[in-house]
Amino acid sequence: MKKINWKLAAVIVGVLALVGGGAWWYTQKQSASDVQYRTSKIERGNIQASVSASGAVNPVTQVSVGTQVSGQIKELYVDFNSEVKAGQLIAQIDPETFEYRVRSAQADLDASRAQVLTAQANVASSIAQVSRAKMEVAEAQRDYERQKTLVEKAFVTQSVADKARALVGTLSESVKVAEAQMAVTNAQVKSAQAAVTQRESTLAQARIDLARTKITSPVNGIVIKRSIEKGQTVAASLQSPELFVIAQNLQDMQVDASIDESDVGKIKTGQKATFTVDAFAGQTFEGEVRQVRKAAQTVANVVTYVAVIGFSNSGGRLLPGMTANVRVITDARENVLKVPNAALRMKIAGIEPAATGAPATSPPAGTPPAGQSGNAGSWSWISEAVAQQGPGGAGGGFAAQRERLVAELQLTTDQQSKLDAIQTELRPQFMAMRDMADDERAAAREKVTTQMRQKIMAMLTAEQKPKYQQIIAAQNARSAAGAGTGPATGNAPSTANATKSIAPQANNTPATGQKGTTNSPKASATAPAASTAAASSAATASASTPASASAPATTPATTPATTPATAPAAAATPAAPVAPTLGADAGGNNPATQFRNRMVSELALTPAQIEKVDAIYASARPKMMALRDVPQEERGKAREKITAEIRAQLRDQMTAEQKPKFDALVAAAASRQVTSGKIYIMGADGKPVAYNVRLGITDGSSTELLISPNSPNASVLVEGAAVIIGVVNTGNSAASPSPARAPTGPRMGF
Repeated sequence: MKKINWKLAAVIVGVLALVGGGAWWYTQKQSASDVQYRTSKIERGNIQASVSASGAVNPVTQVSVGTQVSGQIKELYVDFNSEVKAGQLIAQIDPETFEYRVRSAQADLDASRAQVLTAQANVASSIAQVSRAKMEVAEAQRDYERQKTLVEKAFVTQSVADKARALVGTLSESVKVAEAQMAVTNAQVKSAQAAVTQRESTLAQARIDLARTKITSPVNGIVIKRSIEKGQTVAASLQSPELFVIAQNLQDMQVDASIDESDVGKIKTGQKATFTVDAFAGQTFEGEVRQVRKAAQTVANVVTYVAVIGFSNSGGRLLPGMTANVRVITDARENVLKVPNAALRMKIAGIEPAATGAPATSPPAGTPPAGQSGNAGSWSWISEAVAQQGPGGAGGGFAAQRERLVAELQLTTDQQSKLDAIQTELRPQFMAMRDMADDERAAAREKVTTQMRQKIMAMLTAEQKPKYQQIIAAQNARSAAGAGTGPATGNAPSTANATKSIAPQANNTPATGQKGTTNSPKASATAPAASTAAASSAATASASTPASASAPATTPATTPATTPATAPAAAATPAAPVAPTLGADAGGNNPATQFRNRMVSELALTPAQIEKVDAIYASARPKMMALRDVPQEERGKAREKITAEIRAQLRDQMTAEQKPKFDALVAAAASRQVTSGKIYIMGADGKPVAYNVRLGITDGSSTELLISPNSPNASVLVEGAAVIIGVVNTGNSAASPSPARAPTGPRMGF
């Protein structure tokens, strides 16, 4: 009986465990499937990036009126809000003390002038004494000559002649004394004259101080501050006291805004700005940046710089000292895709973008992380449209085919290098197909495909060659069945894939003949813009060509069945990128196309200039393509060099009136910053799909979404697409959006 009870207990425990496990599993399944996401839509419209700051409203010219002399305020002639003219008397200091100083200085001057007259009289007396002494010397000299003659005739003794000679010497010394006395009197005259000059200066200073007792307005304006009262004593010592503050013109004013050091690099002279003041709620005033002062202001270890926002104060409504909330527009885009910032903050665990750029809920086995392509560093130039995976993971793009060859043929490191060299060698021939006529492209593709296969076959070992032939046969069979792929081994994407990769471009480009469409043959050269960022994006755009134009053919010459399947796609689709246009969707978000279109519209280029500009872009394309072969550490400098050359060539095509505007466009393009992010789109099955995206400017609530027309995601990330911004009921799911935060911009990065 006891043994039976143990068995019964064991059965009961097992049943309970099964029931509990089933209930737990069902609960988890239900909670996971009950996740509901909040979504918003990708929109198209205008977006503006701005910098916010606060500042004070001030007159453009504000003069502080002080005094240079001390004394008691005797009269006040103006008050607050008084309009004054330059030179108008506005206040007066008691002048009595200064008047007496003037009189004393005048008396001292008169005394000095009298001393000059006395000294001049002494000079005249000295001159007379010198003249008399000289006459006496002359008389004594004549007497000595007579005495000397008489001594020779023995009429007088020698002693008489000696006395006459001594008298001549004595009188000669008297002349020297008289001349010295005259020099003294001359010096006394100069001293007296210097004293006169000194007294004149003292008198002039006294008169100036007397005049300074009258306080006058230095400018035309309005008294906005008065700091003194009648009878008040002011003292001018080391610093002039402030008596009045006069605003020169309250119709032309400015806002002195404090810009944080992290934002000051975005502020440029001439940018548009708006601001509000508390006194006029709901009203927005407009102005522009006139100056960014280089003097830093540090308060509590916070560094700011003053940006001067000028505006017209018509009607004088805004008063000095008002606090202004300023918003400076640093960048603007028109007719672009916008994604809510909440979507960029969304994170769903376990769902990551596919490595090749196509959406996926989890990376395929053997696929490198997003942004990488295995060991195919030199294969990174392949267009995203060409490099996407084929159906079922078979075939695929160039990068996928390379990985397949490496894996299935067990290629050595040396063979992989040779494979990369073959691709690099034949790349220009593939790119040249875009400019061929439709009827010539198929034959050229077959020729280059055969050449690539032969080169690959030549580098393989005897054991690898049969496997490679099997791969080619399988690919040809898939191409014939309509499921073709685009290998790096010489097989191009199928018609379906080629059409898919081209469709986004067709959607984002106005049809030929529509308003704003440019049909110039040379306009098809989507090349780098005149800035580093634009040049980089242009290089990517140039590489992202339609699959039917840039990839080798899937069908060898010996397989005619596949040629008709591929030919219609090549014939129906333009081989080269559509020319940049001026329509609303022209060029999508391509910075190079936007820059080219802005030059055409804002600089009013002539048809001849447009043709030259497009020719410059076309000639620059091979240089930008060649950057992919430059080592990563040297690529930046090489790109900057090419960009500078492009800028110089474009600028040479401009007239003298167009060059300043062109320089402004270049400066604006150089400030364009591109970051990375990740968003989730609701798939057709109702499940979220992750996408890596490139982001432009943000206005705090939305961010510019940069989608290349040739991107494999261009058909998904379109206007109206539902993007996930939050979770309504998370349950026990892995979705965990970041906490809500103030709309200060999206969190970039992955």
